[in-house]
Amino acid sequence: MNDTKSKPALPDRLSGDPSSPYHDAEIFEHTIGIRLSGKERTDVEEYCISEGWVKVASPKALDRRGQPLMIKLKGVVEAFYS
Repeated sequence: MNDTKSKPALPDRLSGDPSSPYHDAEIFEHTIGIRLSGKERTDVEEYCISEGWVKVASPKALDRRGQPLMIKLKGVVEAFYS
């Protein structure tokens, strides 16, 4: 098997925001899936497996910089490559 085609291991915590210290651009080259308490979510912005939460963007509320507010949802988090 060629090592250049293997996918990197998914970290315990990952963020889609490039300014976050938990962002890893190499992982986002592949499609990632997130399950929260057995239900697959497609709107996750950040997750933490060990603490059991995901952050999703609020549909309407914005912060003072115009970015969507993040809502933290708790449950059993599973990350996988699709």
